[in-house]
Amino acid sequence: MIRIHKIIATSLGIGYIGKGGGTVAAAVTALCWYLAQAGGNISVIWQVAITIAITLLGIWSGTEVEPYWGKDDKKVVIDEVSGMCFSLLFLPVTPGYVLAGLVLFRFFDIRKPLLIRRTEQLPGGLGVMMDDVVAGVYTNLLLQIVYHSNVFGQ
Repeated sequence: MIRIHKIIATSLGIGYIGKGGGTVAAAVTALCWYLAQAGGNISVIWQVAITIAITLLGIWSGTEVEPYWGKDDKKVVIDEVSGMCFSLLFLPVTPGYVLAGLVLFRFFDIRKPLLIRRTEQLPGGLGVMMDDVVAGVYTNLLLQIVYHSNVFGQ
């Protein structure tokens, strides 16, 4: 069973890249989000369901791999996948929004401003996931402001 959790936690092995694995996981997620929705066939309900499922799987797997790899090991990148999904929820799927989401999410994830760092203190997989979820929510809020102010002419 631990093998499955390692596969999930590393997002199918992306986490084994080492330095930059989180950025690669976020970029792959952004690309998949764009390609999957370019045709406009995935409803908002499915977007939310997939995002929640990834987050819950990440909490579970993050908790399970912690005894083997330690607290929030760099190999664990499912948190970046979840955070990136939160970043893009309820937004137009355009190259501009997806790229802006990626850049803003990585900024919030790496710098951890506005109390994001405190969420890492939560126990187990919850602590692994929540800083990225909050970074994704902050990203989404900023992009919602941009979207609703009609900055990109959408």
